[in-house]
Amino acid sequence: MATSQNLQDYSLFGFLDDDQVGKVYSMMQHESYCPGESIIREGESNDRIRFIISGQVAVVKENIILSEFSEGDAFGEIEVLDTLPSEATIKALTATEVMSLTHQCLKQIAGDDLKTFSIILMNLARDLCRRLRRMDVKFTDRWE
Repeated sequence: MATSQNLQDYSLFGFLDDDQVGKVYSMMQHESYCPGESIIREGESNDRIRFIISGQVAVVKENIILSEFSEGDAFGEIEVLDTLPSEATIKALTATEVMSLTHQCLKQIAGDDLKTFSIILMNLARDLCRRLRRMDVKFTDRWE
């Protein structure tokens, strides 16, 4: 299980100091999923970012696996940022442990400590850009 001490090793929490990580960690919830279990369902609302501590998940749309995530990856951030229903289903491929941070917690962080909130958002943006870049490469490789 992740602790506040090792959370800084993951990109979502990079550049946060020990106190900032400790405050965020205290708001996070632990969740466990069995292989095959849906964590997020396409078309449903999602109010939390989930961060994989162990295990592997698949992003599935119309029974096609679009991507897979494993330890250190975050998912669910798009729905939290734009508040629209999920565009895909996230299923556990293996026994999976995650830590989650709700939209309400993010709002509380923004109100309590704008610097911490800004760093988390920058980390999220960086992670989303990396994911978009990988998807661009994957897409263009199919057409060559």
